[in-house]
Amino acid sequence: MLPARARLTRRPEFASTIRRGRRAGRSRLVVHLDLTRPGGVPEHVSPRAGFVVSKAVGNAVVRHRVTRRLRHLVADRLETLPPGAALVVRALPPAGTASSAELGADLDSALRAARRPRNRNGTRRSEPAQDGPR
Repeated sequence: MLPARARLTRRPEFASTIRRGRRAGRSRLVVHLDLTRPGGVPEHVSPRAGFVVSKAVGNAVVRHRVTRRLRHLVADRLETLPPGAALVVRALPPAGTASSAELGADLDSALRAARRPRNRNGTRRSEPAQDGPR
């Protein structure tokens, strides 16, 4: 379970994170990760997370199930984020039929992509080639 102090609850917090954060999309979810908080952040401020699960995902039962699964998955990964970070996880329609393992794999992949450094022109740096010497 995500403690109350680790939740995004207000619309401006969601909007700011979505607008300013780095976005990484996968087939079942989209992650918005804002690592830059104005004015610096003290070490005791924990990272916070919020969830967006629209009616496109399914009926109320399905939406709540997806939210519970995502909340559990994010709670395990929240301590890996720096203090003051804000995370918004938006579920896409395929999340309604996905297993927890599939959602976890997409979440891990999206978080890695969102944390990857960017070039000066705003694009993400590509990973170095893994093939041998030429």
